[in-house]
Amino acid sequence: MTDAASAPIRTAVIGFGVSGRVFHAPFLDADPAYSLDVIVTRDPSRRAAAEARHPSASTVATVDELWAIADRLDLAVIGSPSGTHAALAEAALDAGLDVVVDKPFAVTADEGRGLIATAARLGRTLTVFQNRRWDGDFRTVRRLVADGELGEVRRFESRFEWWKPEPPASWKTEATVADGGGILYDLGTHLIDQAVQLFGPVADLSAEIDRRRPGGAADDDVFVALRHESGVRSHLWMNGVAPRSGPRFHVLGSTAGYTSWGLDGQEPALIAGARPGDAGFGETPESRWGVLGTDGDSRPVPTDRGDYGAFYRQLAVALRDDAAVPVDPADAVAVLELIERAHAAASVTA
Repeated sequence: MTDAASAPIRTAVIGFGVSGRVFHAPFLDADPAYSLDVIVTRDPSRRAAAEARHPSASTVATVDELWAIADRLDLAVIGSPSGTHAALAEAALDAGLDVVVDKPFAVTADEGRGLIATAARLGRTLTVFQNRRWDGDFRTVRRLVADGELGEVRRFESRFEWWKPEPPASWKTEATVADGGGILYDLGTHLIDQAVQLFGPVADLSAEIDRRRPGGAADDDVFVALRHESGVRSHLWMNGVAPRSGPRFHVLGSTAGYTSWGLDGQEPALIAGARPGDAGFGETPESRWGVLGTDGDSRPVPTDRGDYGAFYRQLAVALRDDAAVPVDPADAVAVLELIERAHAAASVTA
């Protein structure tokens, strides 16, 4: 932790694929509470992109080079492939750094519990980048549920679906379940986390886990059904080979329902070159607002602004003032436990 409350939190980003390039570096660069000091990537093209986009940051090829200068840093953000998360987080904590781990937190719940224990033993801060808690549509659902606009919620449907029968080559298409690969680890960590945040612990779970693409290393078509202890039933779909997609959210209560379509716009905007703080960033156009009410008596509801930057604003307060981290890593362990239960409950169809 920095000595002076006003000094920037000196940060390193490990990995400059989609995670580091799109979800972490832009927000760190835009937030005056942080300085983006080091980017770790061994890929020459990514190194060139990092130097072009973030000229004030130095780039190194290996984490060993990063650990050698750890005393000049405060925070490590781990955006590397899923199977490396636990080992890199452990090493960063041992190097004296506070740590943000991208989702999935680890491959197994035991690994996650071990990281929490290590952070506690070393007196370091540890959190998990569950950025989809700050999707505009999810924030809207959370508000409607909290305000009682739906009455007693009975059923929650949530989907991440798209049509990519031949996805681009990446570590995600090659990683096995043992390495944290597959759409359940990739997107299920978001959908399950959102459901548990809304409706609490899970009593029962069932799952359908399929591998549709020929030669695929892991699952790409998954359905998970949860019965929460609160009585709410959550139905969650994640599918990379869906020729047509269903509604993003479909929530049914005792007095009203809410339905929305399409994904939060922050990720595509960032990929297209937008920056946090740009005019309109995180806003959803009226044409894509969800609908609240009953059949024959419904109205569009403005979508809350999406705000991934809130994660880093809250983390800065946690690091400086010993406040709560934006995501309790114990929440991420609970999600991993449910993913392990889902894999155990379902047989994967090749």
